[in-house]
Amino acid sequence: MRTNEEKFTTVIQKNTFYFFNPEFEQRYEIQNLNALSNLLQIVQAKVQQEGVRNEFFEELLLHPNGLKALLALNGFSNESLKRLTTFLRIIDDEVLDALTFKAHWRKPENREEIKEWSDNTIEHLVRSNQYFRKGLINLFFEGSSNPLLGRVLPPFELRKLSIDKLSFKPEPMIDTLVRYKEKGSYSGLKENNPETVIEKILHDLGLKHTCGDLQGLVGTVDDKKRTMDFIIPDQTSPKIIAESSFLVTTSSGQGDKSKTEISIRALISEHYPQAKFIGFVDGIGWYARQNDLKRMVSAYDDVFTFHKDELDRFTQFLKKEFDK
Repeated sequence: MRTNEEKFTTVIQKNTFYFFNPEFEQRYEIQNLNALSNLLQIVQAKVQQEGVRNEFFEELLLHPNGLKALLALNGFSNESLKRLTTFLRIIDDEVLDALTFKAHWRKPENREEIKEWSDNTIEHLVRSNQYFRKGLINLFFEGSSNPLLGRVLPPFELRKLSIDKLSFKPEPMIDTLVRYKEKGSYSGLKENNPETVIEKILHDLGLKHTCGDLQGLVGTVDDKKRTMDFIIPDQTSPKIIAESSFLVTTSSGQGDKSKTEISIRALISEHYPQAKFIGFVDGIGWYARQNDLKRMVSAYDDVFTFHKDELDRFTQFLKKEFDK
């Protein structure tokens, strides 16, 4: 057996820094990056010659890399497209349904069992259904001016759904590059976290709150406890304990999260029987996993979303509990 110092030295002296497989890199460069770049150059030449036309971009989607090219031009990720497709399937809106030709591609679905489509499912529908292609192109041409999308999509994403993005003009392309570069920073900013809305309501009502461990669980159930998002007013004598779970993506971990919340509910009931355990559960990620959602909400005394009506109800709930 080698000493720890020898093992440490191995990692320092024999570090590859950035691993890569040369054969894979070359193959990916040719089959993916170069192929997509070449296709975009063809699209650019066509647009410059004939202008931005719906029919051309509908034909583009039939190309094996057509959807990738369209998303690259708009700076719209595969994940964002999956979220938007799920939204279209579950929301009934006359104007948006007409824009996307939804009646011609959406099959009857049980909304309580709706699941997010995979990339392969979307790509198959793009190739096999002309109305789905037409609907997608309409979204990327006119989505930014749709009233419903204007209310539900963050402006950061909404502004990607514009015909200007497909024109290859410098200004829209620079905007796409900037948004692509700033996506991670934008998503990670605290101000972009819905929990700040809860904090503001508590601040406006003059209610003290903290986060962290409940003192009654420390040293007794360390293997079961977890840090709590909002403990009102303090960790020693909490009157309200609130958890926030806003999800725009779906994952198998949502089932584990719902089970965890149920076990936390049991601990709170045992150690803080007078406290109320509430949850903010929201986002299309929960809508698309409704069996997990049912288990999740069963853990709480009450559940709120970040809809204005629900935030008003939460405010009244707090006023009642604290006689404000």
